[in-house]
Amino acid sequence: MPEALAGAFATPGLWFLVSGAFLAGIVRGFTGFGTAMVYLPVAAQVLTPFEALTTLLIKDLTGPLIHVPRALREGDPADVVRLGIGALVGLPFGVWILAQVPPEVFRWGVSVVALSMLVLLISGVRYRGRLTRPLIFATGATGGLLAGCVGLPGPPIILLYMASTLPISAIRANTMLYLILADVLLLAILWWNGYLVATAVMLGVVMILPYTLGNWAGARLFRPGAERLYRWAAYLIIAGSALMGLPLWD
Repeated sequence: MPEALAGAFATPGLWFLVSGAFLAGIVRGFTGFGTAMVYLPVAAQVLTPFEALTTLLIKDLTGPLIHVPRALREGDPADVVRLGIGALVGLPFGVWILAQVPPEVFRWGVSVVALSMLVLLISGVRYRGRLTRPLIFATGATGGLLAGCVGLPGPPIILLYMASTLPISAIRANTMLYLILADVLLLAILWWNGYLVATAVMLGVVMILPYTLGNWAGARLFRPGAERLYRWAAYLIIAGSALMGLPLWD
């Protein structure tokens, strides 16, 4: 453990990662989403794909846990279980794909998916049909596939639920519970396949502090009356991070 911690602090580009984690926390504090879309394009420039995913999962699992009891009350746990079962089907395929491709492809994938999600959010594209059980399973599987290969489990679920007639509290609760479940499942699959490295785990622990501080700062700075302004600021940060993460600039 001391060796892993020393290795984490000796990581080249550590302050670049810390800055990315802090900025991702600010965006999460502003909008309630966007952590992976900001952090992964930054981390992929410094770490291997599996190291970047590991640090993201470790730091991102800690903050939302305190909100789980409320989310269980306000959300629909049965739907979250369906999403989780779907994710469990898609995750292994996503991880297998990631293991087959070079790091540059991972970086392209992260940035392209983040930018595509951003375009869909800004344009207001939503699914307008009925939320059937097979559709929920399929959406969870798609999220699991994206989680495994580019570390972004949220886009399909966010776009699906934004079209529903559920109250916003239930949408946020279901999304939060699903993302936590997807993180836990992905960590388990990475561990099972031997992709978890002690140094990357400790680096994720190190990222918890700047990420938490960023969350706190974003929440403190946020003013409900200027929600549109903050959302657009978050969009610009996500776009900048995704564009910066493209291998074009190497």
